[in-house]
Amino acid sequence: MEKLTQQEEEAMLAIWKTGEGNVKSFMAAFEGDTPPYTTLASTIKNLEKKGFVNSRLIGSFYIYSPAISEEAYKQKFMGNVVKDYFENSYKELVSFFVSKNKISASELKEIIDLIENKNDNQ
Repeated sequence: MEKLTQQEEEAMLAIWKTGEGNVKSFMAAFEGDTPPYTTLASTIKNLEKKGFVNSRLIGSFYIYSPAISEEAYKQKFMGNVVKDYFENSYKELVSFFVSKNKISASELKEIIDLIENKNDNQ
């Protein structure tokens, strides 16, 4: 699975949010600036070629749906980021955010609680 461009990611966010629909329904799901219809339609066709979107023809228009879940994409993408930039260490990732003041001590405690609670439930 390849990394999507920013434009493709924005389109996928709208598609995941909508679930299934046509280009106009995805335009309505955009947060922030909505791209022109033709741009979004072209982006969705590219996503279909890349295997991220499925389509089916109903009458004279296409209905699109995600071929991959948002969770699966995030998992793959984050795994690649950690591997490529943080020596395959999530600890290095967290350390980076701590050093850049992007995560607070209270947020770190919340993360620790999440880990501990997950381990208790297993």
